[in-house]
Amino acid sequence: MDGIIVINKEKNCTSHDVVRKAKKVFNEKIGHTGTLDPNATGVLPLLVGQGTKISKYLINHDKIYEATLKLGEKKDTADIEGRTIEKQEVQEKSLEKDNVEKVFKEIIGKQKQIPPIYSAIKVKGKKLYEYARTGQNVEIKAREIEIYDIKLININKENKEIIFKVKCSKGTYIRTLCENIAEKLESIGYMKELKRVQVGEFSIENSIKIEELENNFNNQEFMEKYFIKLENYFSNFQKLKLDDKDLKKFLNGVQISFNLDDGIYNIYDIQNKFIGLAILKNRRLKRDIIL
Repeated sequence: MDGIIVINKEKNCTSHDVVRKAKKVFNEKIGHTGTLDPNATGVLPLLVGQGTKISKYLINHDKIYEATLKLGEKKDTADIEGRTIEKQEVQEKSLEKDNVEKVFKEIIGKQKQIPPIYSAIKVKGKKLYEYARTGQNVEIKAREIEIYDIKLININKENKEIIFKVKCSKGTYIRTLCENIAEKLESIGYMKELKRVQVGEFSIENSIKIEELENNFNNQEFMEKYFIKLENYFSNFQKLKLDDKDLKKFLNGVQISFNLDDGIYNIYDIQNKFIGLAILKNRRLKRDIIL
C-alpha cells in the first residue's frame, strides 16, 4: 500500500512509537512529516510505502494548534515535562480577557523566533537537547516564522491558565510562543497542553488513533475511508497521459517537450495507470517522483 494515513497521536507516546506500530500493520516503510512531543496530541500524517517519496510536498504545510499556557511558573524545557526553575505571583491583569486579546493581536505576523534549547534542531551535528542535558552553552540562531491567526478559547483564572488556538507557519515552536505571550503579559509561563488539530489539509476530524488502525486494517470499508492513495492526494494537479515511447524516455530521465502550461502534472500510461509526478517548465517535462 502506498499513500497517507492520518493518525491522532495520543499523550505519553512518541511519534516514533506510532511509526513503529504502523510499520507492523502495513509491513511497509513508514515516514512522517514532523514529530510531536510525547506530551502533545493530535494530527500526525504518516507516509506509507512509496508515499515516503512525497515528503517534500508536505513538510512546508502550515499548522493549527490548541495550546494551554500556564502562568506563574517557568520550566527549563518550556513545557510540563520540565523542571521548575522559577515561580512568581500572577497579576490579575495578566488574566484579563481584554489584555490577553491585545497581546494576541500584537504577535500576529512575521517574526524571528529562537527555538527552545530542548529541541531536536541540530547545531554542529548535535541536537540542541544534547547540549542542554550536558549543560553546554550553544548559540541558537533565530528563525523567521509567521503567526497567521491566534484566538482566545478560554481563561481559567483559578488555575492561571490561558487556552488558545493558533495558526502558524512551519517551524513555529508553541513552547517558545507560550513563553513570549507570558512575557508580554508581564509574567512567566510554560506550555501545559498542546494539541495539533491541523497540518495543511489534514485535520483531526479525519484522523484515527493507532489502535483503530491496528484493529481495522483488514476492514476494507474502514481503510477506503481513511487511507489516502497518492493518486487521490494529487488529484488537483493536471493529468498527462504518455504513450509507451514517451513513457520509456520519461522513466529513463529524458526530458520530453510538451506545448503545455508550466506546472506539476500527474503522469499516467496508456492503460491509465498512475506513474507519478512530473514538473513541466519552459515546455520541458522532467520526472519528479516515480512510484
